[in-house]
Amino acid sequence: MGAPVIGICAAVERARWGVWDQSAALLPRSYISAVQSAGAVALMLPPDPAVTADPDVVLDLLDGLMLAGGVDVDPELYGAARAPETQHSVRERDEFEIALTKRALERDIPLLGICRGMQVLNVAQGGTLIQDLPSRLGHEEHCRVPGSFDSAEHPVHLAPNSLAAQAAGEERHATLSHHHQGVDRLGEDLVITGWADVDELPEAIELPDKRFALGVQWHPEADMASQIIATLVEEAREYALARAA
Repeated sequence: MGAPVIGICAAVERARWGVWDQSAALLPRSYISAVQSAGAVALMLPPDPAVTADPDVVLDLLDGLMLAGGVDVDPELYGAARAPETQHSVRERDEFEIALTKRALERDIPLLGICRGMQVLNVAQGGTLIQDLPSRLGHEEHCRVPGSFDSAEHPVHLAPNSLAAQAAGEERHATLSHHHQGVDRLGEDLVITGWADVDELPEAIELPDKRFALGVQWHPEADMASQIIATLVEEAREYALARAA
């Protein structure tokens, strides 16, 4: 068997490089490097209407799926009016990732949602989001320095024997946090297995009846000590072996 293939959903953003200033499909390199360092091939997945209509076109190529961080999910997709603090939604990305998530869960393909990706997982399962944590919670501990992980560390506690605790390798876990939205109503069949020490905000959700379906509200790709992405890769390797058999 070759290295497992992890698909990582890409953002659609305005970007500048060289002499160009254009719309681009992009990912922070930290996601790619973390997957490659764990022994897998990273495959960037830009939004594609054809794949939204038929996710198997892409999922047939993958051994694992990663939903990366990024801009706010369009609140229309979970039946809410847009709050003033919700900005920069990209509907084509939202619909693409929700379609991939639903079908990946049906096929029991290993799936990891990171930050926004955890929120996409919740919305895909019929859940809703808090559109602005500072307005709800009265503090900015979950995004202390916008655009940076400086001073972003905060601890979470994880349920014993949960997938989140197994993936993190411990029940108390230091995390790098950068988000202003979070889980409100939990999606169908999901369970909350991680909470922020500072305010008990849900920090990890999972589907217990699946091979590996985990959402974390923090950024393991930015943490050299984290083993969560390596755990996804190991699950993807096992999935690839089972599929080959």
